[in-house]
Amino acid sequence: MAGELERWAAGRAAELVARAEAEAVSELKAALLRAASAPAPATPRAAPPWATTPAAEATPRAAAAEAAPADVTGDALWAYCVARDDAALDAGGAGVHPGGAVEWMREGGLALLCSRVPLSEFGERPLRRNLNDLPWLERTARAHEAAIGAAFEQAPVVPLRLCTIFADEAGARRMLAERREALAAALDALAGREEWSVKLLLDRERLADQLREPGDEPAAADTGAGYLLLRREERRLREAVDDRAASLAEDVHARLQERAVDARVRPAQNRELSGHEGDMVLNGAYLVERDQGDGLRALVAELEERHRALGARIALGGPFPPYSFVPEAG
Repeated sequence: MAGELERWAAGRAAELVARAEAEAVSELKAALLRAASAPAPATPRAAPPWATTPAAEATPRAAAAEAAPADVTGDALWAYCVARDDAALDAGGAGVHPGGAVEWMREGGLALLCSRVPLSEFGERPLRRNLNDLPWLERTARAHEAAIGAAFEQAPVVPLRLCTIFADEAGARRMLAERREALAAALDALAGREEWSVKLLLDRERLADQLREPGDEPAAADTGAGYLLLRREERRLREAVDDRAASLAEDVHARLQERAVDARVRPAQNRELSGHEGDMVLNGAYLVERDQGDGLRALVAELEERHRALGARIALGGPFPPYSFVPEAG
């Protein structure tokens, strides 16, 4: 199973790195730094109640991990996702650390996919250091999402945030007991549904060529008046490209929403991390019924063909576990 998980993660490398940048760096690093300076633990903004980070797991053992020296021993529990308890659930694959395979912890009709991690690497201080190590963060994000993806192939799941860590098994069971109703409702809402990502990428130069009027040659800049005219034409064309790009993004998003149960528009990914070419004018996530996947593929192909002459390309990814659609705390 480990080989299958590695192949699954490798195919999503760009997506995982970008997600790690967006979530782990902005949310988790900030939460850990706040926790280090604040008198009381803090929970990341807009996190579901079950998305516990190390900063929020205020158990005696977690507190000891912060105060312990770098060579601290012992382990903690890294959590990946929650499913309904079912004897058919399979585990045993690789986790975020080679020393701990994933396993299901069962409590009150729910099952938590988790694995053991050493405090020497995942305690408060080492984790804060590792969050600044992008290769470590990338490897950890890949392993985290690979484990969730394998579980999602078996049953509906509620994905948990990267770095959801419990000091011990008792803390994990307590979370399942306290959040049973909310988690059960989330599983009901996500059952039979999957997430797809759609990125609309635009070649601005090609679009600009399409928007130039026939015979509209750039003004000569060999005189002061000519230079001012050239700059005015460039500004007009740039604004026209911006307007058309926004219109294309709105059109594509609106058509995709017709096929989706729910949708989210996210910030454009960092080009250096994701490796995409062109301007990302739409980075959308769409929650789709599992039997609608083929229809979504066909719609994306239709939209790409329609807008191809304008320099548009649509990258479709999925299906994925519904990371973007876990219900927030009420």
